[in-house]
Amino acid sequence: MTHHFTRLADDVLGGKALTDDDVRAIACAAAEDAARLHAEAVRIKERAFGKAVGLCSIINAKSGRCGEDCRFCAQSAHHGVNSPEYPFVGAQRILEAARAMQAAGASRFSIVTSGKGLSEADFDEMLRAVRGICDLGLRADASVGILTADQLAALRDAGLSGYHHNLETARSFFPTICTTHSYDEDVQTVRDAVDAGLMVCCGGLFGMGETWEQRAELARTLADLGVHSVPVNFLHPIPGTPLASRPLLSAGEAAGIIALLRFMLPDKHIRICGGRPAVFGEDRMRPLLCGASGLMIGDYLTVQGNDVAADRADMDALGLCPEPA
Repeated sequence: MTHHFTRLADDVLGGKALTDDDVRAIACAAAEDAARLHAEAVRIKERAFGKAVGLCSIINAKSGRCGEDCRFCAQSAHHGVNSPEYPFVGAQRILEAARAMQAAGASRFSIVTSGKGLSEADFDEMLRAVRGICDLGLRADASVGILTADQLAALRDAGLSGYHHNLETARSFFPTICTTHSYDEDVQTVRDAVDAGLMVCCGGLFGMGETWEQRAELARTLADLGVHSVPVNFLHPIPGTPLASRPLLSAGEAAGIIALLRFMLPDKHIRICGGRPAVFGEDRMRPLLCGASGLMIGDYLTVQGNDVAADRADMDALGLCPEPA
């Protein structure tokens, strides 16, 4: 008898979308079914991406004192967390970091800043940094908040390859996470980035108290928006933030979330980013064994990441290779 998840994967590969019952089946997968679920998620992933793993990295180019009140964020000025604070670091520092991560195998390098957007002077320096990253032969990405269509076009014309802007969670859960801007503002930025012809990286943060139905709701929104890449972050509760007391997701639940997203977004890059060391510990490659197709390597915004050499060695052992630039 064909296993349920095998039939479900066949349906997904044939172009069918998951139903609410399918989502519940994935959420409730018993321990003895998890291995099959993960294996079928990998089969779906390999149809689109083979054995290649997309490696990306970031620089926290402007940190702290963000005016938004996102309940998970150590950089929010609303929470009083003692996190790093500094202004935009400038093109030279950004290019130094880009060269180091290129040597480590990254094919994409993203400039990330705190806050809702950039000042005019910082935006001009951002354009210089994007041009410099492109000159290195890397794909230049950016995550600098809510931008206008004209700003996105200017970044594209400077050579920007991709724009990252997370929705963070489902529309139905968002009001419990952030009140200083609307969900529609985030959605419009994503739409503008797609319309500008950029590779759009848009995903969320899991483990904030959302339901499995809301995880599926976010995945359906991402599919409707036509994003190309989905960064998956897991809450690493930071003392001083309103979500400090949230329990860390188990590795098993996090793996189930990755599998769900792979079944719902079969041809999208699913990149595992923040929270990987906290949730998966020494089992660094587990996300790649349940449907992920990419990893963020190096450090995150305010939290240290895994050792890059160890990540590469683990990939080699699994017969996986970095996606070419």
